[in-house]
Amino acid sequence: MNDDPQGSVDHGGNFRRGILRPVAAVGRWLDQVDPGTHRRIKGLRLVTAYGIAAALGTLQDIAHSVPGSVSLGYLAGSFALWASVSEGKTTRAESSRDLVLLSFAAALGAVLFVVFSRPLQIASRAGPELILVTGAFLVGYLKRFGVLGAGLGSQIYIGELLAYGARLTAADLRAIGIAALIAALASIVPRVLSGPAERPISIPALAAGPAPCSGRCSPEFFMGLQAAIGALVIVVLNDLIGLVESSWAITACTYVVAGSATGTIQRVRRRIIGTLIGVPLGLACLPVAVHAPLLIWAAAAFAMVVYAMALPERYDIACAAFAFTLIVTLAASGVHSIPLLAARAWETLLGGSIGLVAAMFVFPLRSSGTGE
Repeated sequence: MNDDPQGSVDHGGNFRRGILRPVAAVGRWLDQVDPGTHRRIKGLRLVTAYGIAAALGTLQDIAHSVPGSVSLGYLAGSFALWASVSEGKTTRAESSRDLVLLSFAAALGAVLFVVFSRPLQIASRAGPELILVTGAFLVGYLKRFGVLGAGLGSQIYIGELLAYGARLTAADLRAIGIAALIAALASIVPRVLSGPAERPISIPALAAGPAPCSGRCSPEFFMGLQAAIGALVIVVLNDLIGLVESSWAITACTYVVAGSATGTIQRVRRRIIGTLIGVPLGLACLPVAVHAPLLIWAAAAFAMVVYAMALPERYDIACAAFAFTLIVTLAASGVHSIPLLAARAWETLLGGSIGLVAAMFVFPLRSSGTGE
């Protein structure tokens, strides 16, 4: 028997410290994911903008003049969601201006796809995908014009991607214009209401490019080339062997390219880790998607809030949240093919790997930053 009370106290203190240590570690991890209330407000704003745009797009008075081949609510909601992600100004006036520009940049991307997809489709089966190559280039190149330029490049690509996925045609041009107007309104309203409680954040995928290098073309030009060449390789692979959903691979390739080869390696690793976590979680929720779609949409909304909170510092968690959202929303919309949904993981791996190779061997950038 230990009769030393001091020893007993020390033992209890060691026990408490042993318990508190992992609790403190979890607390530090949560601080990285959710460092401030403004991040939660940003996430809620994304979800609100999407919800308002999707609701307005389904109103009979608005949707009756739009052809039935395109979901106006989905198109407007996607424009508004990603415009809200890309925007990062301090004042309401600046934010509102940028949200309008970003919404119409997405519409511009969709229009570019509509205009050029038909001639390219006649030339090649994979022709329409070549338009995504131009968007991939702009995602990198327009970073030379700051955060707004980076957001505009991203929105043009997203517009092309949405038009490619929905197979939009010239008959849908009116819908694209209406969707842009709805998206601008739907994204401005929650930003005005959030006010000074929300502070701008630096988004890795949309951050301005590295410092210029003397005697060479701008680094952003090389970043655009790296993304475009990687995307072109994926288009060729799809034409030769056929990929389940090649646009997922092109998107992964486009957004992993950073301001240096080291930064690209980090982004590829984090994107792959996040996707390999988010996709299985989404697949595990498939039975719920069939029987309780409302619950799945609520889970997707929560995941997008996590996406906004984690994106600046924890790109891996943000990618996991988005991969989960994509899988469960596809399932809630009626897509239940396990091979198709699981392809999100391995095609992200393919696209990220090709983007990494392009960043390392196509005019590699050796800037001092991480590129994050």
